Amino acid sequence: MTFARSAAAVLACAALLAGAAHAADASVEARLDARGLKFEVDADGDYRVMYSYKQENRTQLVFVSGATEQVGGLNIREVFSPAGRVGADGIDGDKALALMAASRAQKLGSWEIEGDVLLFVIKVPDNVDAAALEATMDIAAETADNKEIELSGNKDDL
Repeated sequence: MTFARSAAAVLACAALLAGAAHAADASVEARLDARGLKFEVDADGDYRVMYSYKQENRTQLVFVSGATEQVGGLNIREVFSPAGRVGADGIDGDKALALMAASRAQKLGSWEIEGDVLLFVIKVPDNVDAAALEATMDIAAETADNKEIELSGNKDDL
């Protein structure tokens, strides 16, 4: 019984430490800081940046994933920005097909759905420098905000 409790305690501590390691990535923070970008780290460990389009009186959220994934020996990091809600914005089969066609025309990034949220997602090698990361964020924010306007009119919920 004592061994089982000790093993459970070790596993719980390991899980906490793994979560803490996932919540922060010094390389992302350094790149965002180098570009003077203000950010928050959310509960998932993603870096949240609020873009402000003063002329249009709009804002747009952009996230940089706090974790990377390996694909073919490359470390890939996602930059993503929400553009709509599937139910509220009536994203049905026809609109989904249009989004797929629009993804084909994009030079960088594509449309994805996570739960009820439509996201514009750009996947980049994690070794991009600070300027390239910011440019990627700019593209994601502008693309998602334009699609939000198209889908919901003047709503600025995302």
